[in-house]
Amino acid sequence: MRCGPLCGFLWLWLYLSYVQAVPIKRIQDDTKTLIKTIVTRINDISHMQSVSSKQKVAGLDFIPGLRSVPSLSKMDQILAIYQQILTSLPSRNVIQISNDLENLRALLHLLASSKRCPFPRSSGQETLESLGGVLKASLYSMEVVALSRLQGSLRDMLRQLDLNPRC
Repeated sequence: MRCGPLCGFLWLWLYLSYVQAVPIKRIQDDTKTLIKTIVTRINDISHMQSVSSKQKVAGLDFIPGLRSVPSLSKMDQILAIYQQILTSLPSRNVIQISNDLENLRALLHLLASSKRCPFPRSSGQETLESLGGVLKASLYSMEVVALSRLQGSLRDMLRQLDLNPRC
């Protein structure tokens, strides 16, 4: 008896039945852990200890403030803006946080693809045309306000991930 293609198919089926995709719950847990890590890194920066995320600084209105972040794509857009701001700051305090934001965005993309969401990659460039002038005028203020607001946004994202956000 010959079983060439059929035996090959059965071996392939047996192999594929043991291979599992990364569960959505695990991706979501990794995303939450990374958010908590970033918030901790921001807390560890000494000049961030007594800053309110609600403070107003003229000229820094383009930095996203606290608001509900109901969807994965909106989370990515906000993180893209913060990543662009942080990479433009000369401070060494924000290098690792910026790298963490890139990893967080990758996890959000993975989470979105596991939910079969269309997810265009946001660059953050379109909202930051005025960054250059403001950056020269107030480096310290921009870092403090950006990190403070980022921390608040991340906490909101953490709450939203518990609610299973939409695409």
